[in-house]
Amino acid sequence: MGGKGVMAVALAAALAVAGLGLLAAPARGERGARIGQPAPEITGGPWINSEPLSMDKLRGRVVVVEFWTYG
Repeated sequence: MGGKGVMAVALAAALAVAGLGLLAAPARGERGARIGQPAPEITGGPWINSEPLSMDKLRGRVVVVEFWTYG
């Protein structure tokens, strides 16, 4: 297979993967980016070096959220 054949196969594979990603995307109104909507309250814990803060108290600040998942 020549260079053009390899490129064609790679392009077809990339398009197939992109298509699968669109199929797996959540329906509108479910999860995902909520552009133009306020951020939800941060729940859970523990908070390090402070009491739990609300979104109002964090407004205008840079917030780093670190979370872990097991699985």
